[in-house]
Amino acid sequence: MSDPHGLAIGFVETRGLTGAIEAADTMVKTAEVRVVSITKTVPALMTVQVEGDVASVQAAVAAGARAAEKLGQLVASHVIPRPAEGVSDLLSSSGGTTAGKQRLSDMTVLELRALARQIDDFPIQGRAVASANKQQLLEAFDEIGRR
Repeated sequence: MSDPHGLAIGFVETRGLTGAIEAADTMVKTAEVRVVSITKTVPALMTVQVEGDVASVQAAVAAGARAAEKLGQLVASHVIPRPAEGVSDLLSSSGGTTAGKQRLSDMTVLELRALARQIDDFPIQGRAVASANKQQLLEAFDEIGRR
C-alpha cells in the first residue's frame, strides 16, 4: 500500500505538444499536483512532470495518460513514489538530464503564447493572448495549476 502522505513525482510522455498540454490540464484538474515542467525530450516527444503526494500523483498520472491516449499521443507514463534522495534534485537541476528541458519560466513569450492558444479554457482568450506579456502568461498558467 502506498503512503498517501509521501512525496512522489510522475511523468506522462507524449508525441507532440497537444497531448502534453491535454495531459497536464487533466492532471491538475484530477488531483492536487503541481506541474513541475513540460519538457521537449527529443523532436516531437514531450514529457510532463508533476509532483505531489503519492496518491494524488498516481491518480493524476493515470488520468493524464488516459487523456493523452484518447488523442493517440501517449508514449509512456510512470510514477516514482518517495524518490530516493537526490533524484528530485537531478530532475529539477538547471541543466537537467535532457537537452532542451524547459520550464514555463524559461520559455520565451512567443512559446508561452503558442502554448496558451492550445488550451481551451486558458484564462486569457483570443487576441488578448497576442498582447499578453510574459508575466501575465505565467500568472495565467499558475491559475490553471491552482484549479
